[in-house]
Amino acid sequence: MTEDPLTIVVGYLATAEGREALETAALEARSRDAELVVVVSAKQTTGDGDVERLRAEIATVADVPGAEGVSHRVVVGGNDVAEDLVSTAEQLSAELIVIGLRRRSPVGKLILGSNAQRILLDAPCPVLAVKPHRP
Repeated sequence: MTEDPLTIVVGYLATAEGREALETAALEARSRDAELVVVVSAKQTTGDGDVERLRAEIATVADVPGAEGVSHRVVVGGNDVAEDLVSTAEQLSAELIVIGLRRRSPVGKLILGSNAQRILLDAPCPVLAVKPHRP
């Protein structure tokens, strides 16, 4: 009996938070010998439906530090980032979801972003939340 390969799901947006999540997920995938599944939500990424811009952003996945030799694929989701990540993780029986978080003001820290909160509450597996390094 062969075991299903481990899978790590990461949400990617073309932001500092998205890049940090992608780099962290690639390192996790490498250390766990897991496949990396990058979820790109079409509406969040292109905003205006610019397909060429979306393709260019997806192509950056191969250039992520630490991604060399990591098996990965890109899944283009719909319009809801949280739903895209949770449903992909459920379908693939993912071991881990990696998301990027924005830095918030002291008042903003009292309220977690709605997408992040939905992912944390609805995820079928552990969630690793990362923030970009300060300059």
